[in-house]
Amino acid sequence: MARRFESADVRKEQEVPLRASLDGPYRSSTDEEHDWSQDADYENSHYAKSVVSEAGRRSKPASAFRDRGDGRRGFFGQKHRPRRTCTIITVLFVAAIILLLTGSGAWVYKSAPKDGESPSWYPSPLGGTVSSWQESYTKAEALVKSMSLVEKVNITTGVGWMGELCVGNTGRASEAGFPALCLQDGPLGIRFADHSTAFPAGITTGATWNRDLMYQRGRAQGLEARLKGVNVLLGPNMGPLGRMPAGGRNWEGFGPDPVLQAVAAAAVIRGIQDEGVMATAKHYILNEQEHFRQSFEWGLPNAMSSNIDDRTLHELYVWPFAESVRAGVASVMCSYQMVNNSYACGNSKILNGILKDELGFQGFVQSDWLAQRSGVASALAGLDMTMPGDGLRWQDGDSLWGSRLTVAVLNGSVPMSRINDMVTRIVAAWYQLGQDDKEKWPAPEDGGGPNFSSWTDDETGLLHPGTDDNATGVVNKFLNVQGKGKDSHGNLARKIAAEGTVLVKNEGNILPLSRQGKSASSVEKRMSTPRPSSKYNVAIFGEDAGEGRGRNACPDRGCNEGTLASGWGSGAAEFPYLVTPIEALRSAFDPEHVELSEYLTNEPALDGDAAKTLDQQDLCLVFINSDSGEGYISWGGIRGDRNDLFPQKGGDKLVQSVAKSCGGGKGDTIVIVHAVGPVVVERWIDIPSVKGVLLANLPGEESGNALVDILFGDDDASGRLPYTVGKSLEDYGPGGQILYYPNGVVPQQNFTEGLFVDYRHFDKYNINPRYEFGFGLSYTNFTLSNLVVTPLKPKSALPSPRPTGLTPPSYDETIPAPSSALFPPGFRRLKKYVYPYIESTKQVKHSPIYPYPPGYHTPAPLSPAGGGQGGNPSLYDTYAEVQVTLTNTGARTGKQVVQLYLSYPQGVTDSAGSPVDFPVKVLRGFEKLELDPGESSEVKLNLTRKDLSYWCTIQQNWVMPVTGTFVVRVGTSSRDLPLVAEF
Repeated sequence: MARRFESADVRKEQEVPLRASLDGPYRSSTDEEHDWSQDADYENSHYAKSVVSEAGRRSKPASAFRDRGDGRRGFFGQKHRPRRTCTIITVLFVAAIILLLTGSGAWVYKSAPKDGESPSWYPSPLGGTVSSWQESYTKAEALVKSMSLVEKVNITTGVGWMGELCVGNTGRASEAGFPALCLQDGPLGIRFADHSTAFPAGITTGATWNRDLMYQRGRAQGLEARLKGVNVLLGPNMGPLGRMPAGGRNWEGFGPDPVLQAVAAAAVIRGIQDEGVMATAKHYILNEQEHFRQSFEWGLPNAMSSNIDDRTLHELYVWPFAESVRAGVASVMCSYQMVNNSYACGNSKILNGILKDELGFQGFVQSDWLAQRSGVASALAGLDMTMPGDGLRWQDGDSLWGSRLTVAVLNGSVPMSRINDMVTRIVAAWYQLGQDDKEKWPAPEDGGGPNFSSWTDDETGLLHPGTDDNATGVVNKFLNVQGKGKDSHGNLARKIAAEGTVLVKNEGNILPLSRQGKSASSVEKRMSTPRPSSKYNVAIFGEDAGEGRGRNACPDRGCNEGTLASGWGSGAAEFPYLVTPIEALRSAFDPEHVELSEYLTNEPALDGDAAKTLDQQDLCLVFINSDSGEGYISWGGIRGDRNDLFPQKGGDKLVQSVAKSCGGGKGDTIVIVHAVGPVVVERWIDIPSVKGVLLANLPGEESGNALVDILFGDDDASGRLPYTVGKSLEDYGPGGQILYYPNGVVPQQNFTEGLFVDYRHFDKYNINPRYEFGFGLSYTNFTLSNLVVTPLKPKSALPSPRPTGLTPPSYDETIPAPSSALFPPGFRRLKKYVYPYIESTKQVKHSPIYPYPPGYHTPAPLSPAGGGQGGNPSLYDTYAEVQVTLTNTGARTGKQVVQLYLSYPQGVTDSAGSPVDFPVKVLRGFEKLELDPGESSEVKLNLTRKDLSYWCTIQQNWVMPVTGTFVVRVGTSSRDLPLVAEF
């Protein structure tokens, strides 16, 4: 039975001051000028009356450039809004205000869900309760006990945007011996770093369905980060999950199914952390679109609210984060937007209640850059580290924490137990990843720390470029971390990109191609125009095949120029090189037998001599694409989220023109699509001459080489779709649509589709997709047989009682003297650099008492679904084993993905007697195997208690249906499931 969170601390009758933060009406008793300590769990029923200060955009805004010294331009850090959007944003904002001030303003209130508020959950659970972290917490406890208050605050607060060399930098605890930490993007490579690898994107990695490659990718990323001096790598990304196929940042994750997303994220995390680097699971949670994700980024004073029911939250969106926590992830990044009208980085239910209590998260929660919207309230709600340290505006140096957090601790607003836990979580994560090892992590004075600058490519540069400090030094050491020879990470990137390429159409087995082309005599018979030579004629069309203006022409890859190998935004990386398709194809075809023509434009002149040339082609390869990215960049009328699912830059028209004219209409056309997600192909997919289609996703630096590996059959076509390709955007249902226009001063995005996203939606409404989730063709043939399901444990409704965890560290909670937090005499302060010190002891006032949220002093009951990393340990007990035989019946070696889908029993009711609705089927396991011709292999897949359970909102626990029959379906896609068994 689905229900919305019901607020335990909403205050509907209290007026919200115009200058209050949207998180609530509370004012700090320590700061008369800046309304920084707002209650982040105030659920905003009066949101239409609230106004907040303007906050800058995430990461690097799109126009204050710096000279990179090589003819390229890069971001500097100043706040900027692209001019082209200013007018429309202003109009929208003014219109919204006018509506609010008139009778027409009623629509704003109607846009809010009736029960769209989040309950409170206090106090923030203490870390150190899990045995696998026990040694690290013991070490952390000893170190934290030696720290002063200002050192503790320094560790939890970033120094400010561009204060140091990384995109995120914490202060240090010098006396205690704890270093400053470098936090750096991102999920496909080290952003702004030289001589590092630009790996295939997450969506391409998901398309491999290969657990080993997922792990290897993480391991290589971790090694590069460690060698560059990065303590915390800001990836992998599993939020957005991919609810909306046009979502701007879907490509950073692994696909819109929670199990595929979870398996990939956990594998990448284990890889990163096996190299001693802290991984970051982001963005927690429901950051599913770029429009309205941040306050004032779209001209509105508030970020949007993602409104969801408890069951959907658990079964879809929390699932990958649960597996990330189970994998031991060190950090979780909270997202920008609100969750049920409470900002995610100040929402006590999702941070304290779900992440730290129910999932047993032992690491630290960091904010997305400027996602913190309150001071005391966010600390109480479970935030442990603020990034990049600035306040409500980019690079303002006016931190919501820093000295304000020091004052809040000194006056009792933030309990000593909370600041101690914040610091202990960070220090314990540092120990957990072995970053106290001086050989692997030398101190700065011994040559350690970051050896690159995010702000310049020059060897020498400013040490604190965001401040008024003119001190310079060596900031770039140009260390090559890409590996060499057989250990080159380019080889791994190529393999991932190849296995992440999905063959969806292959009529007449046109693929794989021959490097020598087909015999000239066979081609001659079907040509209406006399051939000038006996060579096999191949033409390449589309600017996506070429380099365009250069691999790094646009800052943060913020344009669609040349071949598309990455989306744009903070999740992108600098390409150290980029092998374009045309470059690889020139080398692949044998020039003695093949005549290659190139038209690297989306508007080829198909008349005159060009028309004659096209008329003589035997084979035409057409390259098209579709791009998107983070919302602070706008390109081609696209700001973050795609406007539709069609190919961009006239791609459909290009395919239609070439397919009609290639070889006088008798030639063969193969289409290669590089895209951030699903692309609607209906305008040309059924043209008879379109014989082959490859969806190559976002392949990274080895793009062309990986494509050649598949086109010419050096590797089997083994990619499988990590998403559904519908016939239209409307096919994905109302829940699949971006909210492009604000429906209120606080835009409301209601997740009313519940569990039914992507293939689940197509199944529920019996919609035929063009290509289903999990689909992909191979160059060989496979059969599945001998399905056997073996129950290992009897069904039981509830998991075992929650186990008792270890005792967390304990500290003396005496509040230190305010004088201990003063700036040291003669201390040199840098402008806009964030410090933990206070100016005067007069800043510390003890009245009025901070108005804690209702229920704060009554500890919330512990979740029965908790008790271990990822949740109650018994949730991961195996209840059934599924065994099946896979056989390669073809003539060549190939790879196949065996996929297991589960259907729940019919007629299930919850503890209140209400019917429980389930998807037609859900993915619950998969395995990818490589087999030689004629070879067979036994595949074993396990079903855990959690796999067989649903989230019951009444019992607040995972419940396994004990009556009725589970149906197990095994096959090679979500709609090709020939083997069925029940238990």
